[in-house]
Amino acid sequence: MRNIFIIMLLCATAANAQERWTLEKCISYAIENNISIKQQQNTIEQSEIELNTAQMNFLPTVNANASQSWGFGRGLSMDNTYVNRNTSNTSFDLSASVNLFSGMQSYNNVQVRRLNLEAATADLQRAKEDMGISVTQAYLQALYADELRQVAQRQAELSQSVLTQREKMQQNGKASESDVAEARAALAQDELSVVQANNEYQLALLDLSQLLELASPDNFAIEQPDTTAQLMQIASVGEVYADALHNKAVIRGDETRIAAAERNVKVAKGGHSPSLNLSAGLGSNYYTTSGYTHDSFGDQMDQNFNKYINLSLHIPVFNRFATRNEVRIARTQVDNLNLQLDADKKALYKEVQQAYYNAVAAESKYGSSLVAEESAATSFELIGKKFDNGKATQTEYNQSRTAWLKAVADRIQAKYEYIFRAKILEYYRGV
Repeated sequence: MRNIFIIMLLCATAANAQERWTLEKCISYAIENNISIKQQQNTIEQSEIELNTAQMNFLPTVNANASQSWGFGRGLSMDNTYVNRNTSNTSFDLSASVNLFSGMQSYNNVQVRRLNLEAATADLQRAKEDMGISVTQAYLQALYADELRQVAQRQAELSQSVLTQREKMQQNGKASESDVAEARAALAQDELSVVQANNEYQLALLDLSQLLELASPDNFAIEQPDTTAQLMQIASVGEVYADALHNKAVIRGDETRIAAAERNVKVAKGGHSPSLNLSAGLGSNYYTTSGYTHDSFGDQMDQNFNKYINLSLHIPVFNRFATRNEVRIARTQVDNLNLQLDADKKALYKEVQQAYYNAVAAESKYGSSLVAEESAATSFELIGKKFDNGKATQTEYNQSRTAWLKAVADRIQAKYEYIFRAKILEYYRGV
């Protein structure tokens, strides 16, 4: 019994020193620190930059240039003879150009990038949903291990009470030494079960902490919420699937990618259209030649100042069927994405079916476990009274107690399985 008290005291002391994490906090922390989710967030940022780049394509491009060149040695003069001379040329120019029309390619490119951003956002939501389910499962597993630990401690306390009672009865000559030895052996076995249950609980906490990307499970403990499971009306497969089609990120992502691929077809078709460009510029230069007089820098820059406006029309005639093939490739991509959507819908329906029948089975199991626990508790209470009055043997008492504790453990397992299965259905319905 001393060992049990020591274990319970250490656990209570550690629990007081540890920070209690709720399920919501665990999910939020996992989403914030998970590497895959961070990578998906970077993908969204990249998609935002690509959208911004496509939007900026409507703006003109502006370039400024400056050059300086020198010439040395023999060169042709104005009188058609070759002479040695040195030349210097300085030039400046500023130019701008803008695409006025290119088969709506720029507009459709913006829509493609916007849809890609929506698809990346849906992928991030899907990753968060999957992480939430994984954390919930690990959290419930830790709660289940904690309740089993408490059951093991209660079992050890009962064994201690029986041993104390047997020792008193032996002193009064109402119990044999073998009865006391049997009670002491039962207590030792239950103390071992307490140690094993505590180890299972610590391992469950370790699994959860690793899922949260914590450096160490030290000072990590979970909140004990109200986990009373109330039997509820389970929605049909059709209802759950209809909600899942509207709420599941994987379906939204597929539909968005299809819309983006259809826009890509329009982008490719734009290659058949003429393109119209407008450009304008201005510039000037300063030139000197050795052996000749020349105007000043300012005078030359003013005299040589020039401006231009250019409007160009590009009409594609034949490019070795490159544009036609780009359109065909884009259409094939649309077909592939539609097939992927169909596959994901079928997979989703199978998942919903599995989740529904798992929830129904868990509900039935939980209801049966409640009845079994109540019956086992009643039986154990009656055997306990008989045992106290000497009308039941130690073996009968142990068997009844074991049956009751097994029923308790089965009820706990069924409860958490039912809670998890019910949460899965809520997850598919967008809760």
